[in-house]
Amino acid sequence: MPPFDPGRQRERTLAIALLLSLAAPFATGYAALISRSATQLADFVRRSVEFVALTTSWAVVRQRRRRPDLSAGQVRRLERRAAQAVAAALAVSGLVTLVVAGGRARTFAPGGDVRLGLLIAGLGLVTNAAFWRRYARLQRLGPNAVIEAQRRLYAAKVAADGVVVVALATVWLAPDHPAARPVDLVGSLAVALYLLVTAVQVGRSVRRSVGRPTA
Repeated sequence: MPPFDPGRQRERTLAIALLLSLAAPFATGYAALISRSATQLADFVRRSVEFVALTTSWAVVRQRRRRPDLSAGQVRRLERRAAQAVAAALAVSGLVTLVVAGGRARTFAPGGDVRLGLLIAGLGLVTNAAFWRRYARLQRLGPNAVIEAQRRLYAAKVAADGVVVVALATVWLAPDHPAARPVDLVGSLAVALYLLVTAVQVGRSVRRSVGRPTA
């Protein structure tokens, strides 16, 4: 049996996550077009920006494995950039979601077909929970700044997907109920606030990791 290679495991996990996330922006974008859900639109923005951050993290881990000649300082800079990309993605996604939800607060009326969005969010909840556990396991085996940022990102994704599922299920099951509108708007606001809080947490972890060696 070959020896355990944490670098290979990190790259493989990120590559699988990247492939599974490839269709998410397109699917949620279409779902947002066929519905009038503020939460659905917020979910589209979130998944699109997160995909960019995931791509950056995968590229950094891949480059580190392909370039064993990199110095410790170069490795730390690469990992810091990947973690910063995750923090920036979370912050931008949170701010855009907040603006969208706030701008539609007065004129928005829930409706349209949210079933596709609900299905995507439900599948995302299960998949992201599995990756969250996977990243936590990799982090226990060998601390790494990129993986820690991904662990926090996927924790945020799980929480956000849970909020989206509840909000879209409410709109789908009872679109004419008085509670549908506030639930959908509150759902998008909750997603935004959670993303912003997680962005701050990731940013702080990046600053703490400066100068700290990683496996």
